[in-house]
Amino acid sequence: MKTQEYTPLFDESEMQTVKMHISKYPKPMAAVMPLLWMIQEKYGWISVDAMRYVGDLLSIPHDHVLGVATFYSMYFKKPMGKFHLQICTNVSCMLCDGYKIFNHISDKLGIKNKEITPDGMFSIEEVECLGSCATAPMLQINNKEFHENLTIEKTDELLAKLRNSN
Repeated sequence: MKTQEYTPLFDESEMQTVKMHISKYPKPMAAVMPLLWMIQEKYGWISVDAMRYVGDLLSIPHDHVLGVATFYSMYFKKPMGKFHLQICTNVSCMLCDGYKIFNHISDKLGIKNKEITPDGMFSIEEVECLGSCATAPMLQINNKEFHENLTIEKTDELLAKLRNSN
């Protein structure tokens, strides 16, 4: 495998975390997911060059890293909005108006699934189970903030709050 020259994506402190992740597994290849997650947390998405960088760090084929990154929907292969809204439409959420919430947000923002508003503030994504069946429908923001028992009114309040947080 030919190693390419990159501007390092991780600083010294982050490289210590990389080493810690690698040390948890019998083979470095197994650390691909946490390293991809580190890049996404730092940069907001994972470019092809970043995937190559991870492959070089782990001394594994770039195609393997690409395969992992494209298999899992949790990894963004393009920039997302400042607020990435993932709306669950799996069975429980679907039965409790998950599609209605998704379509309302889509119409209100003028974007479709995996698109970004022109100002870069919002992106939306229809996702499968977010693990909140008892409190459906739900959405998560930037993989960190969860909103459950949604209604159209609660959704509008949330969007207004996010817009005003700028």
